[in-house]
Amino acid sequence: MGVRTDWPTFGATLVVLLGICIPLLVMQEQANDFINAAFSVMTANFGILYQWGGIAAVGLLLWLALGRFGQVKLGNSCERPEFSSFSWAGMLFCAGIGSGILYWGTIEWAYYLQTPPLGITANTDKAAEWAATYGMFHWGITAWAFYGVPAIPLAYLYHVRKQPELKLSAACEGVLGKYAHGALGKVIDILFMFGLLGGVGTSLGLGTPMVAAGLSEVFGIENSFGLSIFVMLLCTAIFGVSAYSGLKKGIKILSDINVWLAIALIAFILLVGPTLFILKTTTNSIGLMLQNFVQMNFWTDPITNSGFTESWTVFYWAWWIAYGPFMGLFVAKISRGRTIRQVITGMLVYGSLGCWAYFGVLGNYAMHLELNDILSVTSILNEKDAPTAIIAVIKSLPLSSLVLPLFCVLALIFLATQFDSAAYIMAAVATVKLTENEHPARWHVLFWALALAALPLSLMFVGGLKALQTAAITLALPQLFITAIMAISLVRWLRHDEINGVPSASRVADTSQSFTAANVTATP
Repeated sequence: MGVRTDWPTFGATLVVLLGICIPLLVMQEQANDFINAAFSVMTANFGILYQWGGIAAVGLLLWLALGRFGQVKLGNSCERPEFSSFSWAGMLFCAGIGSGILYWGTIEWAYYLQTPPLGITANTDKAAEWAATYGMFHWGITAWAFYGVPAIPLAYLYHVRKQPELKLSAACEGVLGKYAHGALGKVIDILFMFGLLGGVGTSLGLGTPMVAAGLSEVFGIENSFGLSIFVMLLCTAIFGVSAYSGLKKGIKILSDINVWLAIALIAFILLVGPTLFILKTTTNSIGLMLQNFVQMNFWTDPITNSGFTESWTVFYWAWWIAYGPFMGLFVAKISRGRTIRQVITGMLVYGSLGCWAYFGVLGNYAMHLELNDILSVTSILNEKDAPTAIIAVIKSLPLSSLVLPLFCVLALIFLATQFDSAAYIMAAVATVKLTENEHPARWHVLFWALALAALPLSLMFVGGLKALQTAAITLALPQLFITAIMAISLVRWLRHDEINGVPSASRVADTSQSFTAANVTATP
């Protein structure tokens, strides 16, 4: 018997999606006013909750990784990892970051240089140092901790407790009991779908105009909203081929290609750009971030109320929270055979280092152009828009006629990989049950790929960055509480299974297999 669609979850998500997109397109002016008001209300009243969530996420993962539960294997004790560490890290990075790393890695420092944090004077040397640092903070350890918290309970439930439902509601059973499988569970799964729409919608809504601007420059065509629609359709076409190839051939191959292209791009920039400046600034930024990590996580700006925390840290934490359960489901699906410690270490280390490499090389190259009056990136940003400024930075590189098309291809595959991964998980959640070797119906995955394109296109049409930020912050709020329930459930399960020895096959990891040994790909 084939997999069955969970029609209540499917239908409710579709109805609400249409209920959001249609008013955005029909009542554009009113929608824009509402978005601006909603952003102010959400950040002012609930921003502190997102910051507390980040602190708690880091603390929980450190406790799990360094404690006695870190050796628990996600699967049977004799199982090796299903994917090599390179492929696993590639899928993890591409699904969790996507084209956003190309967008913000190039341009984020420019916002902070003009409106710096911590009461620093704008456009000064100190502002430049912190501008190079804060992007790494927002895309570093705390961000990946938001991904890790839902990943561990979902993976434990799926691979250790052998729960056949790859759903958030099932991961809340440790707290909610039987209610996790009733009406309350349906509400949790539907809220997850909305949160994912907000998280992925933000990523796609930022990445699509950037790719469109690049294609406009490469082919000499007008950069219009129609071109953005074409980019979205092109991503869907790439994704369609991947979806029909399956998880191991589709997403894995796309991710592997992306990782190699990403490495090639930053290696080229490091070699042909101001190498010493990039290395020194990156080193300085990592030092500043590590030295001030606690302050940056706890800084609420209560006296001056400059708005920096609300506009940036709260936005990012909400974005990661909205995206976190999706990453949890995806990581759970690809992490069979790894221990809890290996998954946490891999996410925090691989994820953070990958992001820091891009902010360090691409971002500092762009800032070097600004500080040495080679290219006024901030002027282009203020007078035009971020995608135009990003493409101008890439065009300034040697061999730009070759590098710019490579940049566009890389961003396009990033977008397609996000489409692929997110649509797969949405289809999995809207399926009744999935065993470890089963996958959602292909038509189901393709449907959600098309549905995922609707919200970012609507938000781009209405209000650009502010609309995307508002969507992420608003739709992430329920996920914050759901993630907390999942974390409590995990701790209860771990303690219960430790005492009762159930399930015994997975309680004790093969301690002879180190984290490095996970590089060996498992035999089928």
